[in-house]
Amino acid sequence: MEQSPDVAPRRILVTGLSTFWGGRVAQLLESDPRIEAVVGVDPDSPSRELDRTEFVRVGPEHTAIERIIRAARIDTVVDTRMTLDLGRIGRTAAHENNVIGTLNLLAACSAGDSPVRRVVFRSSGLFYGCSRSDPGYFTESDRPPDRHPTAAGRDLLEAEAAVAAFRSRMPGVSVIVLRFADVLGTEVDSTMVRFLSLPVIPSITGFDPRLQFVDQEDAVHALGHAVSKAPSGTFNIAADGVLVLSEAASLIGRRLAPLIPPIGTGASISTLRRFGLPLSEELSGQLRYGRAMDNRAFKGTGFHFRFTSREAVLGLRNHLILDPVIRGARSPYRYEPEVEEFLRRSPLVEATHGDSSTAGS
Repeated sequence: MEQSPDVAPRRILVTGLSTFWGGRVAQLLESDPRIEAVVGVDPDSPSRELDRTEFVRVGPEHTAIERIIRAARIDTVVDTRMTLDLGRIGRTAAHENNVIGTLNLLAACSAGDSPVRRVVFRSSGLFYGCSRSDPGYFTESDRPPDRHPTAAGRDLLEAEAAVAAFRSRMPGVSVIVLRFADVLGTEVDSTMVRFLSLPVIPSITGFDPRLQFVDQEDAVHALGHAVSKAPSGTFNIAADGVLVLSEAASLIGRRLAPLIPPIGTGASISTLRRFGLPLSEELSGQLRYGRAMDNRAFKGTGFHFRFTSREAVLGLRNHLILDPVIRGARSPYRYEPEVEEFLRRSPLVEATHGDSSTAGS
């Protein structure tokens, strides 16, 4: 692995700003006074309030992103766009985002005289697939299946191949790929979170697969760590500890129901999906074989996971208990361009902030 760059990141571009991933990472980065500027891009408006992150509404066109990179002198790009929930957006839109979007972003980062010196790419443990011949724990050197059984997995392999090609032709750029286990948390809307939130959790008869998770706070801080401290390379991001599905269901207070037969599993899952159950093509493999990843390489860069897989599940349980109580009290954030412009640019607001700081000193 290469060493971290001598020059610390100062001007950062975050893609996927409207998502949990992009929004939370932008919040984390803008809280660091050593970072001069954070620019977020997305076709959709931000979903959370940001203080000094500059939002630019832009699609996947690499020419627009290249202009932003040059104009803002971006030295670090954090790419959080990857989506694996094909049931939500459809295969065509997902491929456009996951593969074409990645190619366009890397083209923008590799344009002549580009100021980019570090790229952080959010990937997934889905890269490794699921099969009966899997190792106990996947390491970063383990190869994916020759033909990935899922469409999202094939997108992921194409995207990572593009990142690997970029790393080869741009030796002066540090490239960090993070393969995340399933993330659990109050702000995460994923197939796994929706699955574990069901009143009764369906399983495949005769199978109790091993599962591994990562708490949403550890996931966000892992991306922040990759921005400033991790060396160039590929890393598994997964909490310590592995649970079997029945144990996870028990911790959440749910009953496990073997509703899916071991033969004709695909047809049965398709039927259950038509009734609204969150059983994706990707999840069906995990329900049979499970997946676990070795996290020692990333911990070797100095990162500490604050939550185990078990604690991540318990955190989800607490959220499911409290959510009906606090749901009505929440008012979702709505991005309003005119208000955001006033709060960031108005001399009146700046003067008010200055008076407040003076009064408190």
